[in-house]
Amino acid sequence: MSQNLNKSNTMLTHETVPTTFIDVKGIKFAYRSFGQPEGIPIVFLQHFTGTLDNWDPALTNELAKTHPVILFDNKGVGSSEGETPATVAEMANDAYDFINALGMEKVHLLGFSLGGFIAQNLAERYPELVDKVILAGTGPKGSEGITEIVNVVTAGMSDGPAKVLRNIFFTKTDNGIEAGEQFLERLQLRKENRDTPTSGATVNAQATAIITYGHEKDPEYQQLRNIKQSVLIVNGTNDLIVPSVNSFTLSQYLINSKLILWSDSGHGALFQYSQDFVNATNAFLAAEQKK
Repeated sequence: MSQNLNKSNTMLTHETVPTTFIDVKGIKFAYRSFGQPEGIPIVFLQHFTGTLDNWDPALTNELAKTHPVILFDNKGVGSSEGETPATVAEMANDAYDFINALGMEKVHLLGFSLGGFIAQNLAERYPELVDKVILAGTGPKGSEGITEIVNVVTAGMSDGPAKVLRNIFFTKTDNGIEAGEQFLERLQLRKENRDTPTSGATVNAQATAIITYGHEKDPEYQQLRNIKQSVLIVNGTNDLIVPSVNSFTLSQYLINSKLILWSDSGHGALFQYSQDFVNATNAFLAAEQKK
């Protein structure tokens, strides 16, 4: 079903689109909507500590050429009001309320890392809303290694907070370091109306949610088996945050999925290989949904 968005958004880019606010059950959520005025929107679900400004314009601007794009801060994150919940399930509830407040009848989800946990919850619970799902650098309940996230991030800050995303999203090879530096530069391309940095309270709540999710038990992978939508899974071969083996587990139990792994890359592989990721995503979204 085609959904009409503001036609002026086609003239906007990641760097120029204004931040908009919408009331969601009495709480203001911050979001940015741009790209094509018609079609099924791609709703972006962000990583641990990430805000609107942590999405890579090399990725968002390219996808916006063919799809409506919606970036948003979940409850308590960045410029959104409210208190960030400490469970993935509650975060998924808030994301659903946001999508519902926008009046969207059908959406695609792009869930990165923590956002991928949320996307799985939404896809299982709201199959009438969620059309297709892209899962990047993420894993199922009980994902191997994610309970160590605080240690991984702390180690990534060894040479200061400015380089932490480069250190934990990319490999330590020459290619990985160069890709990480280029990614950090692109994150600064938006000069005006930048988002509010994530608060300490939100960081703590998100870390608790991730660690709790890592300890959850779903021995038969029932949540994954319940997800019937088409799913594209992407990652690097050396993911430090959500170890890459978890992507393979997703592909085993999501009955309608495709897995892409890029060599010499890590958690941020979708940014390191942004054009390849965009091409794969466009082909995936254009393909007929399997029954």
